[in-house]
Amino acid sequence: MVSLALALPAARSFLAMREPENIVPGEGVTRIGSLSDYFEGIKGTRGDTEVYFLEAERPGATILVLGGTHPNEPAAFISAVCLIEIARLAQGRLIVIPRANNSGFTHDDPQEGTPQYFTIPTARGERRFRYGSRCTNPVDQWPDPEVYLHYPSRQQLSGMETRNLNRAYPGRPNGTLTEKVAYAITEMMRQEAVNLGIDLHEASLEYPVINALVAHPLASDLAGEAVLYLQMEGLDYSLEPSPDNFRGLSHREWGDHLHIPAILMETANVVQGRYRGRTTPDLVLTGKDPFHYEAAQHSLLEVPYPEEGIPLRERVGRHIQGIRKIAEVWSANNPDNMIIIENVPEYDDMMDRGVGAFLH
Repeated sequence: MVSLALALPAARSFLAMREPENIVPGEGVTRIGSLSDYFEGIKGTRGDTEVYFLEAERPGATILVLGGTHPNEPAAFISAVCLIEIARLAQGRLIVIPRANNSGFTHDDPQEGTPQYFTIPTARGERRFRYGSRCTNPVDQWPDPEVYLHYPSRQQLSGMETRNLNRAYPGRPNGTLTEKVAYAITEMMRQEAVNLGIDLHEASLEYPVINALVAHPLASDLAGEAVLYLQMEGLDYSLEPSPDNFRGLSHREWGDHLHIPAILMETANVVQGRYRGRTTPDLVLTGKDPFHYEAAQHSLLEVPYPEEGIPLRERVGRHIQGIRKIAEVWSANNPDNMIIIENVPEYDDMMDRGVGAFLH
């Protein structure tokens, strides 16, 4: 009886993570589809997810922004939600998938001590969002092999990577759930004639590729110019090449298989860091951790870490400002196929007003 009494609340908590948080489409959203519209093999599974379209009357380029590839990287997901709720298109199309690995939002990582939820204050009250896992829920895909063989390269990776969406591209229709989701995203990009793909991420402060744009060779000039403008605005970014010997990643496989420019963006997420102390919902928002500050004094981190931390508003601001600059550079270099995104905040606006000011 004691075991049952303890198990019931845990079961309710676990099952509650399957309930998706509310996203409020703004007036810029013209339609909402499902990923299974492009591949029926994920219909009725937790791999299926919403696809939001923001379309202008004036035709132009189509850009895909992907959030939630890794649901334990909240700035990526929240940046996508902000675009859905406030952005408008003056020219071209913006496609946003906020929960790319929807299954990953339905659980968290064992033994990491991360919160299941965090809340963002807004003018009309708090908005609650899930803090998920890096990988597909094992309830949806099990067991992991001892060694994961990426398709089609057959590159060998740790068995757990079989549930990592960003090791599964281009995917395959008869593969695991994660591979099917990757295949559906690739098919969506092909069928919608996406011109440019942007995959939003975060990384631990010990990771060498951080505050960076990782670019496929087809996107290197575009990303390099965007980085230059961001640096001129005082935002420290680096440009990193997509390695051709590391398969399965969005920026590599989208470029190789779809022949389009593809970019992955990284910001600094303290909650993923190994030096962190207690992991609370407040840490997700403030990014303030005394142990990381101590580590920074001993040059153990790859980015500067101030005593006041690296808050969510800074990381979301960097992502949205990066998207703005990439779109501007694209349009300047493709005057016959432009994309103009309006009503999104500048980095300084996000820092001054906070994320909640740009959520419905």
